[in-house]
Amino acid sequence: MNFLSSLLILAFQFTSPGPEIPFLRWGSFSIRWYGFLIASAVLIGVTLSQYLARQRQVNPELVSDLAIWMVIGAIPLARLYYVAFQWQEYAQHPDQIIAIWRGGIAIHGAIIGGLIAALIFCRLQRVSFWLMADLVAPALILGQAIGRWGNFFNSEAFGRPTDLPWKLYIPPNHRPPGYQSFEYFHPTFLYESLWNLMVFTILMVLFFRDRSGKMRLQTGTIFLVYLVAYSCGRFWIEGLRTDSLMLGSLRVAQVVSLVEIAIGMTGLAWLYLWHRPLPDVVPPQKGENSADAASSNKQP
Repeated sequence: MNFLSSLLILAFQFTSPGPEIPFLRWGSFSIRWYGFLIASAVLIGVTLSQYLARQRQVNPELVSDLAIWMVIGAIPLARLYYVAFQWQEYAQHPDQIIAIWRGGIAIHGAIIGGLIAALIFCRLQRVSFWLMADLVAPALILGQAIGRWGNFFNSEAFGRPTDLPWKLYIPPNHRPPGYQSFEYFHPTFLYESLWNLMVFTILMVLFFRDRSGKMRLQTGTIFLVYLVAYSCGRFWIEGLRTDSLMLGSLRVAQVVSLVEIAIGMTGLAWLYLWHRPLPDVVPPQKGENSADAASSNKQP
């Protein structure tokens, strides 16, 4: 299938053209959409976070250094998280455990891994975790919106059968047990991508309204809003899926989403009802706020 054929399929039929990029194939070697989109999301995210850092007078080198730590923490844990809840399948095919290019990563695992890496980084660099989290949150949700399209090309992460006009065709070999007779399913990857773009817009509006002085946000607000807004959408969308990671009868993503909503709401209440700063990895220094500390650290 050549590139033009792929474009025609995308234009006239909501069907994946396949996991490989047609025009980036050399013999038996090929570039997969999944990996390409993840790499693009990281690059775009780092660029955006560096821009936001400059707007806050924070050294942008901190963001690029933090991004390396977060990628190192996020991707392996995202895969381990997914494999752990699909162990019955991977126990029979252990050679597939590291085959991340075939798909099969969990965004909640990536968030947990990235947060652990960020906490360690901020502690070592003696900068506010919440300040850095506010700078990274818009880039993170934008990256999630981009990365979800990897599921489209892999024909995965779809929902229940549907006849809606935007229905998604799934090839027979990708249909879950019990759904072999159905051809069209909810494109839940698309729902989540669009939801994430909406959350991204909200976070950017909050950031620049705070930057312009039209509203005064406490440090950590943007990240906490990200937790709540993203998790609300994920909880709803997860209920449509047929391939959820399960813990007994519970959908793991829905449980984690509820925990994230609770954390986010508690943090916002802590800031705006109790008027107290969030606990941080580095205690605030006398006469120096966290933004000043970050901007003065590691000057180029």
